[in-house]
Amino acid sequence: MAVEFKLPELGENIEGGDIVSVLVSEGDAVTEGQSILEIEAGKASMEIPAPVTGTVSQLLVSQGDSVSVGQHVMSFEGDVAAASEPAAAPEVVEEAPKEEPPAAEPAPVVEEAPVAAPAPVVEEAPAPPPAPEPVKAKAVSAAPNVRRLARELGIDIKSVSASAESGRISLDDVKSHARSLLSGGGGALGTPAGAPGVQGQIRTEKMNAIRKATAQHMAHCWATIPHVTQHDTADITRLNALRKRLMPQAEAAGTKLTVTAMLVTIVAAALKRFPNFNASIDPKAGTIDYKEFYNIGIAVDTEKGLMVPVIRDADHKNMIEMAGALTDISKKARQGAIALEDLQGGTFTISNLGGIGGSFFTPIVNSPEVAILGVGRGAADAQGNLQMPLSLSYDHRLIDGADGARFLRWIVDAIEEPVSLFMS
Repeated sequence: MAVEFKLPELGENIEGGDIVSVLVSEGDAVTEGQSILEIEAGKASMEIPAPVTGTVSQLLVSQGDSVSVGQHVMSFEGDVAAASEPAAAPEVVEEAPKEEPPAAEPAPVVEEAPVAAPAPVVEEAPAPPPAPEPVKAKAVSAAPNVRRLARELGIDIKSVSASAESGRISLDDVKSHARSLLSGGGGALGTPAGAPGVQGQIRTEKMNAIRKATAQHMAHCWATIPHVTQHDTADITRLNALRKRLMPQAEAAGTKLTVTAMLVTIVAAALKRFPNFNASIDPKAGTIDYKEFYNIGIAVDTEKGLMVPVIRDADHKNMIEMAGALTDISKKARQGAIALEDLQGGTFTISNLGGIGGSFFTPIVNSPEVAILGVGRGAADAQGNLQMPLSLSYDHRLIDGADGARFLRWIVDAIEEPVSLFMS
């Protein structure tokens, strides 16, 4: 009995992934639950188990292939009970021929063109309506910041429809166009117009699953969230002194206490005092979801790209426990052993670039979260005190400037007087 195996659901809002390795070959005997494919999807690596016990009779994918949920990837032979899988095969086979007839339709179109004598039509068109032609040919009406947003999102400004009667394209028009592209699969985003290869040789590489997921998600976040970023600096002299005092306890627990781990603890405390920073917005329903759990995402730089694993229940961990959790989750991310559930459920994100360098920057809010804290490299001031640059980006639909200033100032005060965390 033959059974077609189609790629199962990989997780919420994940439509497919890239095959990292194929763990079986044609003719191999497999048992139900045995891993047969390793797939990278949604920034996570996962192994796909065999749905039945049998023999691999047909293998339709190989390492490096991009696959979609529901795609036929292999077939099995054996005494199996799964009747629903083979039933899907005829539907796939029958749909392919149905798409072939449209290929015959271009022929009549090609034949009609000469019969209709298009040449005279083309010659007459410019003369009677000269006004419409120049309008279509010349640049569209849009402000510089609107054009810049379109370029950053890889959108041809000419493809955007204006909502205003004047025909002038607005920021909202570009964002609405971007959302429509994303809802249709996102394939049109990130491909700005222009002829490649004019300057010289170009080396083209396929995006890995992590980069594709990052590109699509960041475009969505930038297009849908009105960002505001505020900056401040914090004197970390006392925080660093506390870190050194606690270091022996951390080492005894088998971990290393870092400033990032201490910041996660501080941010978790801040979120409890400012609940609108630990929330999400449902614009369609016109509601705000205030979350009473505190899961902090930590941006991690890996060889394959940016990943944001989540430390759950951050408010229930002391600094030593936080250091251990941060070490474990960062190690899993860099080793490519992160699970999909490790990347989900965050309520706030911290992005620390201090280990690389730089000062202030503009981190992009990780939707559906409403805020993110960027951390730069500390530098000594004129008095020799170490100053840490902080950049807070937030969703201006929910958070006002005064709220942002108070939240960031609370974090600065806690960094400069860390003992206050144990007294509140």
